[in-house]
Amino acid sequence: MSSLFVSTRPVRLIGRSEAMHALEADLERAARSDAKVLITGETGVGKEVVTRLIHERSARTRAPLVALNCAGLPDSLLESELFGHVRGSFTGAYKDKPGLLESASGGTVFLDEVGEMSTRMQVVLLRFLESGEIQRVGADRAHKLVNIRLITATNRDLEAQIAAGAFREDLFFRLNVIRLTIPPLRHRADDIPLLITYYLESYSRIHRVPQPEISTDAMATLVSYRWPGNVRELKNLTERLVLKAPGRGVGTRDLPEEVLRNGTSLGRFARPEPTEVPGRSRAEELADQMLKGGESFWSAVFPDFKSRDLTRADLRQIIQLGLENTNGNYRLLVRLFNMPNEDYKRFLSFLRKHDCHLPFQRFRAARLDEQPRERVIRFG
Repeated sequence: MSSLFVSTRPVRLIGRSEAMHALEADLERAARSDAKVLITGETGVGKEVVTRLIHERSARTRAPLVALNCAGLPDSLLESELFGHVRGSFTGAYKDKPGLLESASGGTVFLDEVGEMSTRMQVVLLRFLESGEIQRVGADRAHKLVNIRLITATNRDLEAQIAAGAFREDLFFRLNVIRLTIPPLRHRADDIPLLITYYLESYSRIHRVPQPEISTDAMATLVSYRWPGNVRELKNLTERLVLKAPGRGVGTRDLPEEVLRNGTSLGRFARPEPTEVPGRSRAEELADQMLKGGESFWSAVFPDFKSRDLTRADLRQIIQLGLENTNGNYRLLVRLFNMPNEDYKRFLSFLRKHDCHLPFQRFRAARLDEQPRERVIRFG
């Protein structure tokens, strides 16, 4: 839930692309002010790193930097984490507890995935931003006035959510004072070799093993890979390579299957990269990985959802995209998402547990007046 950042080693932006140079300049301007910052970008692009850099380069650097991921937390827990609670306010509240806004007084608060807040919590946050007063859960009056710098982040299109009535426009205006957008890794291919080299060195040092060397063909495949998990995925892959091939050369054959399957280099293991469509959602990209790339639901979607990098709304959209292709048939959906037939009950149980099981009737009703026809996959 909440966490306190302690700087044990310096963080920095790694990249030589024009996009990273522009981001560095925007970051410096943000650090010189005390205004609220809204950071946008896909999951795994490094929003937390940018937040730490803004805090460390600001006048608040000696004060705390506290973070909270808003995704998946019920209102009661999210409010308690932010504002604290008084003894007896709910079952298990045995003593008064300060919230992270109070703990970070004088410092910076980072709210990740702010787009996942319920409408009620958006009102609570807006009220705090207007007054700066902390009122703990269960208290009948404000507890204290705090001075914090707020940085928020989201992988959602908040303007689209405002249009859909899911996000308050007045809160958006409060948060969107300084806007930083971090481009996905596939849009800054020049940075990929630098990042791979940096993390190979870093993980070789951490694990105390000789650093592997990436062959030219392997690097070309890595550069052409789409990196749906962005820098977070790249870090994970480089650590795997360090542990798999310490001190030796890494060729194309040593790369993970998902990289070989979706890379665009001319190596005989690689497949052409699908043409990117501007403005595609994360759900559409993951659905494309399964429908076109042959990846299983359990490897493409499940890990991101369990790590809270994917929201319930994203998962529901993925299921909707699949059901539109199977005419509401969940058994066909299991096969469409490259799972074995015996996973049918497990899949439905998972969806019901997380309130993502969509009624099949509405996907069938839309085609009652149509003649039977060959099912067409809508991605590509």
